[in-house]
Amino acid sequence: MPPIRYLRVARTARPKPVNGTVPPRRRPNAALRTREHLTPDEVEQLIAAATKRGRYGHRDATLLMLAYRHGLRVGEVVALRWEQVDLKAGLLHVARLKRGFPSTHPLRGPELRALRRLQREQEPVSPYLFSSERRGPLTTAGVRKLVARIGQEAGFSFLVHPHMLRHACGFKLANEGHDTRSIQQYLGHRNITHTVRYTELAPGRFKDFWKDCQDRRELSRKHRSRMSPVHRGSGPQVHASAPTSSSSNSAAGLGLRPSRPAFFFSRNR
Repeated sequence: MPPIRYLRVARTARPKPVNGTVPPRRRPNAALRTREHLTPDEVEQLIAAATKRGRYGHRDATLLMLAYRHGLRVGEVVALRWEQVDLKAGLLHVARLKRGFPSTHPLRGPELRALRRLQREQEPVSPYLFSSERRGPLTTAGVRKLVARIGQEAGFSFLVHPHMLRHACGFKLANEGHDTRSIQQYLGHRNITHTVRYTELAPGRFKDFWKDCQDRRELSRKHRSRMSPVHRGSGPQVHASAPTSSSSNSAAGLGLRPSRPAFFFSRNR
């Protein structure tokens, strides 16, 4: 028997997703939505839709509020424990994933009221802020499905996922003019290049590129107010003294044109 020199492996046919055992290939994000963040109005609309959902509406609305205001990832928000919350001092200790920097964030009035109510109404009592009926924490997959359903009920035409709340927090802070280093520490980015993406798309630095008619009128009004009283008129205004009576009478008697006033100068002079 001659030795085997080449070995050819027969390719098997790829299974088709018709039978339901193989999921279809995931579409890119650009084909699903035009942006990866929510506006502040859309976040408020999402929280309002979550409040109206069943007996866990307040829990879901508080989850969305904390994820938005503190830029939490889905793995960070499900891992929040009551020992990280100081309701008396109004502080929240945030433990970051992906080797991010931990930090302590202040809690505002709406967050404190929502957390106190959540603690009173939590049944059964759990060490986690957002727990299921078995006292365990919510899973990341469950939160992703939950946010997607709330987005559909809110009337969004695109699919909403939890990480859009973190991006919404970064873009809001950048649009309000906060410096990049502070946003990096607030979001826990180890590399500042991940924070620059929010300041690059901030529209504040482009606001002076185009001026409408109203803006031009404002600039013209400011320019006129800075001018001296002599130059505020619409055109050149020259005030000259009238010629003397002797010179005017002599010119009229001889039938000649009166002489030019003294403020007129020859071009060649």
